[in-house]
Amino acid sequence: MSRSSRIVTLIEELGAEDAVAVRTVNITRADGSGGPDAGNPHPEKKVPALDHDGTVIVESIAIAQHLCELFPDAGMLPPSGTPDRAKCLEWLAWYAGVVEPVVVAKFLNIENPGFRSNFRGWQEVVDRLSSALKAREYLVGDSFSVADLIVSSLFRWMPDLVPDDAGIRGWVERCNARPASQNTMARDSALATVE
Repeated sequence: MSRSSRIVTLIEELGAEDAVAVRTVNITRADGSGGPDAGNPHPEKKVPALDHDGTVIVESIAIAQHLCELFPDAGMLPPSGTPDRAKCLEWLAWYAGVVEPVVVAKFLNIENPGFRSNFRGWQEVVDRLSSALKAREYLVGDSFSVADLIVSSLFRWMPDLVPDDAGIRGWVERCNARPASQNTMARDSALATVE
């Protein structure tokens, strides 16, 4: 599982499997295994990267938004100019700008008041998700969106972080039960056994 897993899932959710080619590349992993792949278009040899007609787009949030705009009929990103679109983009920005740094700090046992005042702590992340999911099944509107896919991907990557909160647990289960998510998890599992 890597950050590209959520993009592979999104491609299937968008029904774009025939339009977007997925290529497996080697990357250097945190445990020191792997290594840079000369065929990887990412300038830092990380994943994901999207080559759209010669323009390389990196960062999973940017790639996700771009793909959703290319395939709007799938409804994964609410229409431009709507409050739901703004909320969806808010969740994506929150995930990239708050959740990932907080999770890295938690994983590395970093306790720093300056960091916490700028990015918040894990409990604030849990509280925000819990509050959002108390009265609804998904983060934006009444249906699964790219916000749900991206934010819930954390809990596929680190399932031990799923808090003991009924709303969050139910949401993670709904997101993970989707066929595209199941297919990506199976693909990732198959790739892990090959390596």
